[in-house]
Amino acid sequence: MRYARHGKGALTVTGATAAGHTLMSSGYTWARDSAGDTVFSGAFEFLVTTAAAWALMPVVLWAGMRVMGEAGNTVLLITGGLSWAGLSGYFIDDIDRTGGQMPVLALAAHVLLCTGVAGAGSSHRN
Repeated sequence: MRYARHGKGALTVTGATAAGHTLMSSGYTWARDSAGDTVFSGAFEFLVTTAAAWALMPVVLWAGMRVMGEAGNTVLLITGGLSWAGLSGYFIDDIDRTGGQMPVLALAAHVLLCTGVAGAGSSHRN
């Protein structure tokens, strides 16, 4: 077992989760602020924010692990991206309200899952 890889994964996943949560929180605020009196006003901003948050997670995971010198992150990227999409999709109403946050236990579960998977990468370094 590669404990250093798990540590690097924990740092990367924690940063990526914080970045995704911050993006969703500020993006949904932007969507609420741009909403007007018409039907579907703010929907474009809402959809852009959601898509950006879902696309951001695997990109930040990949970049973080590569900066730390780890290769072979496919399992982490797939698991992290899908679990983030599921988690943020499930708790989208919680974060979409003013001052809303995702539950800390749900975020911690995401970080622990991805940290555990981070050690599943290849054993070589580039």
